[in-house]
Amino acid sequence: MNPTTAATWDEFMEGIWRQNPVFVMVLGMCPVLAVSVSAINALSMGLATLFVLVCSCGLVSLLRRMVPKEVRIAVYIVIIATFVTAVDYAIQAISLALYDALGAFIQLIVVNCIILGRAEAHASKTPPLPAMLNAAGMGIGFAIGLFALGAVREVLGAGTLFGVSLFGASFQPWVIMVLPPGGFFVLGAWLLLFSWRARRKAGLPAKEATQHV
Repeated sequence: MNPTTAATWDEFMEGIWRQNPVFVMVLGMCPVLAVSVSAINALSMGLATLFVLVCSCGLVSLLRRMVPKEVRIAVYIVIIATFVTAVDYAIQAISLALYDALGAFIQLIVVNCIILGRAEAHASKTPPLPAMLNAAGMGIGFAIGLFALGAVREVLGAGTLFGVSLFGASFQPWVIMVLPPGGFFVLGAWLLLFSWRARRKAGLPAKEATQHV
């Protein structure tokens, strides 16, 4: 792999694993905890955020030399809000039930710190392709994090995945998993797993890695 390809791949993979927004950076927790009661809700919010992230970072990068520094944040917010509005109308057209389930969190993508942070810290300083690749990695990482929570909560809390029954009528759902405390429990479990893997990768013995989690 030549240096250019390696750098491009590194830009893409940064947000998916090494700097995952949910499990490593712990950003955007409001939608992560609020809409992850089911896999479809979580995945839909993740894909909506991915679209806004890639499009807004691409446009911010294209305009990076034209926007005065004094108004850059305001301009970024207007750009992000434009794509959020497009997503908002698209979800309404596709499924009103999904739109109602996601509620105000679609509009709140505008103030998601992941998107504004990528625009300010990365897209405003890099050419469009690396900026969009980095944004795509972050967006996919965010979608993976949301889906990981949503799938676990739906399976344990309702005995289904994407609405399909997994365990039959005899299954007793863990109702707490579809309530707000369930989101914190599942997020804590995933963070524990990621912390343990990071310490193992750093070379700590199994016993010491467990004690430090």
